[in-house]
Amino acid sequence: MNKTVVMICALVVLLTTAVPSSAYLAEVSADASIVYSFKHVAENGDGPIELADGAIGEAQLFVSVTQLNVSQVLFTFTNIGPHPSSITGIYFDDGVLSCITSIDNSCSGVLFSPDASPHNLPGGQNLSPTFQTTFSADSEPPVQPNGINPGESLEVTFDFQPGKVFNDVTGALASAQLRIGIQVQGFASGGGEAFVNVPEPATVTLLSAGLSIITLLRRRKTL
Repeated sequence: MNKTVVMICALVVLLTTAVPSSAYLAEVSADASIVYSFKHVAENGDGPIELADGAIGEAQLFVSVTQLNVSQVLFTFTNIGPHPSSITGIYFDDGVLSCITSIDNSCSGVLFSPDASPHNLPGGQNLSPTFQTTFSADSEPPVQPNGINPGESLEVTFDFQPGKVFNDVTGALASAQLRIGIQVQGFASGGGEAFVNVPEPATVTLLSAGLSIITLLRRRKTL
């Protein structure tokens, strides 16, 4: 078993045993990335299967936010597994970003392009305030295999709006002026669910070697 798999397993164990299921997790990595987790977007009529799929997504789907330079910010979406699931759509409800400047599909098996279909986050009307998509991207057909499956990641780079800086992005995330939604398919149940980022990052004590989620998944891209 290679080192990356060992680290992924260690993280999964922590998320499922060491931290209460109600705690949404994030980690500040060595390169100053801030990692946010996701919360299931509940819909009327959700039953045990939908709630179970929601719990899986909350445990293994993350987005990191990293300042690239004075004018750009990087969002890295990761699926640490181990349960079947595929991020097939990403959505931004935003007031501080200017435009998507690049989508990095270099992770083998992941292929995304701008402008998701459907245009709005599924279930976003159940959020308060209603999720209003300003930017989006989704996986190319076949959407589930080309989505972000366990052990995979996707990097999306944005320009800031004029006069904005990285602190404006983190502040907007904290105040929910900037919200990030994802559409997830390919659960073992056959269902699909929507998620929105949790505004507050929290610290995860993990990986005694000092590796972060971001480092782990960047290594995964080279395998």
